[in-house]
Amino acid sequence: MRGPKAAGRLTRRGLFALVTAGAATAVLDRPARAVPDRPAPAGQVRAVDVGGRPAAVAVNPVTGLVYVALPASGSVAVLDPVGARVIAVVPVGGAPGDLAVDPVTDRVYAANPPAGTVLVIDAQTHTTVSVIGAGAGASSVAVDASANQVYAVSGSTGTLAVLDGVSLSTQAIVPAPKPGLAGIALDPGRRIAYCTSPDTNSVELFDLGSGKFTASTGVGPAPTGIAVHEASGTVFVANSAIHNMSIVDPVTRVQSRTVRLGSEPSSLAVHQGTETVYTNGGPNGLGRVDGKAGVLSGELSLGVNPGAVAVDQRTRTVYVTDPLHGTVSIVRDF
Repeated sequence: MRGPKAAGRLTRRGLFALVTAGAATAVLDRPARAVPDRPAPAGQVRAVDVGGRPAAVAVNPVTGLVYVALPASGSVAVLDPVGARVIAVVPVGGAPGDLAVDPVTDRVYAANPPAGTVLVIDAQTHTTVSVIGAGAGASSVAVDASANQVYAVSGSTGTLAVLDGVSLSTQAIVPAPKPGLAGIALDPGRRIAYCTSPDTNSVELFDLGSGKFTASTGVGPAPTGIAVHEASGTVFVANSAIHNMSIVDPVTRVQSRTVRLGSEPSSLAVHQGTETVYTNGGPNGLGRVDGKAGVLSGELSLGVNPGAVAVDQRTRTVYVTDPLHGTVSIVRDF
């Protein structure tokens, strides 16, 4: 899940986000670059114009549809990966940032930092059905589909909002022990939310049962994106100010190792079935990490510094935003 950059840091990816350019459409087939002593996978890439400058991407593994946040136009694009085309653009207002999909209710939740709200989209009708208060600066969102609960963290105030997916209302807004939270990932089985804190180089643990922050663990510089492998409980963290990602042990809940990447990562996603982690920490593209072994297993050049990353749990297709050109890359067989 992608989170905002820490204030005051202007990394290579931070510079990239400041560049303005027109949108483009392309169909590309590129081979992946092998890590030394490892075979190169045959990644196939198709880039689709979504308009605007996409900020986040999320996938519904049941329907296969892909959702792309377009903050400049206050909308969310719906992408059909089979036809490689945008089939709908949903006006939501504000400046939608991070996205999360509930495949059970077929709803999409979009964080709207300027208003401190979470926008609720009915994925069947492609309409906004509700706006929920989530605290000032709410910027990253996650869904517990088994409990029909939504959680949103604020990058500016460091709060965590607990939202009810049934009544579409705010249940609680809990102050974090750290000043700002960039990303959030859930471990529903163990009832834990993990939240990155870029300013303090830490991950904050929130107990979903008690509704309290209970622990903190140190990771790399400026952690933003975060994901959990639900079967093992292993946590993966993108450190946006250094060329690596952290792996947090599920038992000790401390950083157990780091994985060297080709560039600074800000977003990552884990495929639950294989414990494979995909990150935008590749050199001008994607990096692929074997989560079990904790090693880089492949790299795929996209020719640009990619933005947010998501993976379809059913097909293992990876989706990567390109804010510079206004496209989303559909990556298969990587």
